[in-house]
Amino acid sequence: MTTALITGSTAGIGAAFARRLAADGHNLVLVARDTKRLAEQATELHDRHGIEAEVLSADLAEDTGIDAVGARLADRKNPVDLLINNAGFGNKGRYLDVSMADELKMLKVHCEAVLRLTSAAAEAMRERGRGGVINVASVAAFVPRGTYGASKAWVVQFTQGAARDLAGSGVRLMAVAPGFVRTEFHERAGMGTDNIPGWMWLDADKLAAAALADLARGKTLSIPDPRYKVLMGVAKVVPRGMLGGITSKTGRKYGPQ
Repeated sequence: MTTALITGSTAGIGAAFARRLAADGHNLVLVARDTKRLAEQATELHDRHGIEAEVLSADLAEDTGIDAVGARLADRKNPVDLLINNAGFGNKGRYLDVSMADELKMLKVHCEAVLRLTSAAAEAMRERGRGGVINVASVAAFVPRGTYGASKAWVVQFTQGAARDLAGSGVRLMAVAPGFVRTEFHERAGMGTDNIPGWMWLDADKLAAAALADLARGKTLSIPDPRYKVLMGVAKVVPRGMLGGITSKTGRKYGPQ
């Protein structure tokens, strides 16, 4: 049985990956800040699917948390075969309305933690000649939308560049870029969602299944829904200046309330 480590595992996309991988018979290392929720999740997945579920409480906005997860990924005696860097959050407000401390915290979780954890995992995986990393980004990576979009653009560029460098090593890296997903994400950020059209919402379990299938196909970027593939195709041909205006208005309409 292989082992997958998932950050931000207790809710949303992370929980969907955990459910899917456990159902497929993979052992899990579940990482999040809430120890109680981690324990409940581990017990449920073990009882339902008969897999081993290890818990690791860590805050990836802190060096100690990143170090703890990195050490687990580097453990050669208990190897991790698949890393899913899913932990993340959004800040409510426009640029300069959000405190610098919160902006830097986002970059710590979305960029520094992803870099350090991917590197710890990939080094051990390259030694074994096999393994995979999925870094959860967002379609916000492809439009000019503040620090969140910029951090997710970094995730996409880093992941695809690292995948190219590790080609032929047996280690696969892929960024997954979902759109709106029904999770706790917006509620935690204090963002209203009532005015987001129903057709824009994605199901987290279907997203996880599609992403894992794309990783198996060797893709380095997964946009796991035809609707968003079309939207991102249109975004590529719209002039950047016009796209910036559109996304700014869209952010005000569909973003924080």
